[in-house]
Amino acid sequence: MRPAVRSYHKYFALAVCLAGAGIQPALAASDWNGTVLGFEAPGEGMLGDMLGIRPILEDHGFHYQLGYLSESSYNAGGGYNHDKKLAYIDQFSLTFTQDLEMYTGIPDAAIEGNIVNRNHDDNLTSERTQDPRVGFNDIAQESWGGQSITRLGWLTFSRSFDDRKLHWRIGMMNKNQDFDQIIPCDFQLLSQCGGKSANSMTWYNWNKHYWGTTFQYKLTDSLTLKTGIMEQNPDASDRKYAWSGSLKGARGILLPMEAELKTKVNGLPGIYNFGLLYTNSPQKDLSEGKTQSVGASDPEGYRSHSSTWFMYTGFNQQVTQRGDDPNRGMSVSYSLGLADPRSNAMHYTQAASMRYRGLFDARPDDWLGFGMTYIKMSDHYRQNQENLNAIYQVDDYGNPLYTPLSGHSVNADLYYQIKVRSWLILQPDLQYWYRPGGVKETQDAWVTGLKAIVTF
Repeated sequence: MRPAVRSYHKYFALAVCLAGAGIQPALAASDWNGTVLGFEAPGEGMLGDMLGIRPILEDHGFHYQLGYLSESSYNAGGGYNHDKKLAYIDQFSLTFTQDLEMYTGIPDAAIEGNIVNRNHDDNLTSERTQDPRVGFNDIAQESWGGQSITRLGWLTFSRSFDDRKLHWRIGMMNKNQDFDQIIPCDFQLLSQCGGKSANSMTWYNWNKHYWGTTFQYKLTDSLTLKTGIMEQNPDASDRKYAWSGSLKGARGILLPMEAELKTKVNGLPGIYNFGLLYTNSPQKDLSEGKTQSVGASDPEGYRSHSSTWFMYTGFNQQVTQRGDDPNRGMSVSYSLGLADPRSNAMHYTQAASMRYRGLFDARPDDWLGFGMTYIKMSDHYRQNQENLNAIYQVDDYGNPLYTPLSGHSVNADLYYQIKVRSWLILQPDLQYWYRPGGVKETQDAWVTGLKAIVTF
């Protein structure tokens, strides 16, 4: 698919031009403050020092974050199903690091872990916003991950070499530990949450693990190169793998490569990345495979591909500073994910966003955010939908056997984040969905939401 790749060179050129003017290539870590970019240090938790327990644990090298998150969404207007519904999900998460360097002297040696308990499995997108006859390409509640379940997100050992320039990690891991972490996940709309590498459909976010090993090498104080080898396991989402260390179900290996640049533009911090994913896992061609259950049949004889690829890139740049306060101001971000259209239903996704921390003097810790996303579905995926309609000899959208044809969609999200306490955040948001799921026959939708975050 070389022509498809070449047709998007303009996006890469644009990113380079935006990054080119005023960049300071050499940067000491102490000079880079990512607060306005969305990488804000957590405040004191609701339980404080837990009657002295937390300081004792930290003195012994055990650092943790225990949090609660809930996301509610309401179909205020439009969409596929106009019946009103309030969808609600929540989760508890424990993320921890046990410092081993203090006991062993091994540079940066640590054990890292993550456990997530998700509840309610209530997805407004599939139940109201989008036509249920097509797979969703965005989600109104980004933390919905399917199932009410407790999972091991990761459990790894890591250490450093070469005067701390080379960082090595091994174990049951998650991509969020190493890759595509230049944009925070603050919006409630999934397509505005972080980077676009999760759209590869070959690795997973946050609460799902897979075996692998990764390497990060600091080429300079600003530039870090990343790579690794991981299992590619399509069955990792199954409940039986929630705590399993088994390699059963693995179909191949995943090879990620990423360059990450932390720098300053006109004296303000920014972070940029470019990444590639390759997997040798066999892939069915979407134009021939019957992806919906209504068209499922014997897969033998379908055209398949011996591998697939995915490219992602983006930037997150602070553009203004409020007075002399480096923790207040505006940042802008952009991310692009480009997939192999033969095997990925989402050909490419672009997302742009603006964040402002401390817009009002009376509320210096609040955030205002606005983002828009453009999603283009794969022509191979559309061909599959046309094939299904031909098999059933239907061309009427109202016929239950008809498979709607997917094209492009545009989604937007506006939020205001209120820091009620250092440990409590409330974030109302308003979403607009144009062509939900990429189906032009589905009415545009308005969705209201509320995210609540509690840090213990």
